[in-house]
Amino acid sequence: MIYAALIGFLIMFGVLVGIGINQPRGISVKIWCYGYLAIALVFDALVIIGLIYQYETLIQLLLGLSAGAATGLAIHVAHHISEEDEDDRERKGKKPFMFGF
Repeated sequence: MIYAALIGFLIMFGVLVGIGINQPRGISVKIWCYGYLAIALVFDALVIIGLIYQYETLIQLLLGLSAGAATGLAIHVAHHISEEDEDDRERKGKKPFMFGF
């Protein structure tokens, strides 16, 4: 059953890399957002089916899909953290605003 989870991870992570984790790859931001929405809705439907019918392989696949989505989210958040670090460094190099803020 570990293979089903690994396959689920590879599928989800591959889809997220394919559409772009941090920015759209060759599509508009609107279509990119619809892609993420579709992924979420399909995932929700699979969870409901897996819980109702208790398909062991589907549940293992869902565990892998969850891990892939979590890894994609972690990469996305790490990207934002590095952007904020760059912004902080730029702000420290500039003069303070009016009244010292």
